[in-house]
Amino acid sequence: MNPTGGEGNPEGGEQPIIRDKRRIDPETGRLREPQPGAESPETPESPGAPGAPDAAGTSGSAGSFAGSAGAGPFAGGSAGQPAGDAGGNLADLKAENAQLADELARANASYFNLNQEYANYVRRSKEQAASFVDEGREKVITALFGVLDDIQLARQHNELTGPLGSMAEKFENTLTTNFRLERYGATGEEFDPVIHEALMDTTSDEVEVPTIAAVIQPGYRMGEKVLRPARVAVNSPA
Repeated sequence: MNPTGGEGNPEGGEQPIIRDKRRIDPETGRLREPQPGAESPETPESPGAPGAPDAAGTSGSAGSFAGSAGAGPFAGGSAGQPAGDAGGNLADLKAENAQLADELARANASYFNLNQEYANYVRRSKEQAASFVDEGREKVITALFGVLDDIQLARQHNELTGPLGSMAEKFENTLTTNFRLERYGATGEEFDPVIHEALMDTTSDEVEVPTIAAVIQPGYRMGEKVLRPARVAVNSPA
C-alpha cells in the first residue's frame, strides 16, 4: 500500500500506461474523435509510413494503365465502336452490295432471256396459226381442182351460158377474192420450168425461146405458192 492509498507496484517501479488507439468505440460503435495532443496514427498516405505505396510505383501503374487504354480496342475509333469492327463492317457491306448487284444483273439477264423467249413463242404461234390457215385453204382448193377444170373445159366449148355461167363465174371470183386463188398459163407465154410442166415438146423456127404452144391444163397458185403447175405443150427453137 502506498501513502495515497492506491495499489503500487510491488517492485517499486512505475505502473504501465495503456492507451486505447482504436478508432471505433467498442461500446458505442461510433468513430472516435481524435483527442488534443494525442499522437496521430500513421496513415498510408504519409511518405515514410509502412505499407504506403511508392509514388513512382503509382505513377508507373498509372502510365501502364494509360498505355493499355491507348492500345485497347477503342483506340482510334469513334466512341462506343471499335475501329477494327467498323472497318470489318464496311468491308462486309461492300461485299454484300457487290453480291446483290451481281444477283440483280443475273435476274435482269434472266428476265431479258425469258422476255425474248416469250416474244419468239408468240411470233412462232402466229406464224403457225397462219400456216395452219393456209394449209386448210390449200386442202379445200386442191379438192376443188376437178370442179375448176370442168368449168374451164365447159367455157372453152361455149357451154357456160345463162344462169349456169353466172354461177360458175361467181364461184371463181369468190375463190380469187377470199382465197387469193389465181389461174395462170396461156398460149404464147415463155416456158418456165418452175411453174410449168411440159407434157409435149416440138421444135419451131418461129420462136427464139421455149414458148407455150398450148395449155392442156391450167395451173393454180395461191399468192406466191404454186398449188398445181400448168401442164402445157412447148415449142422450142429449132
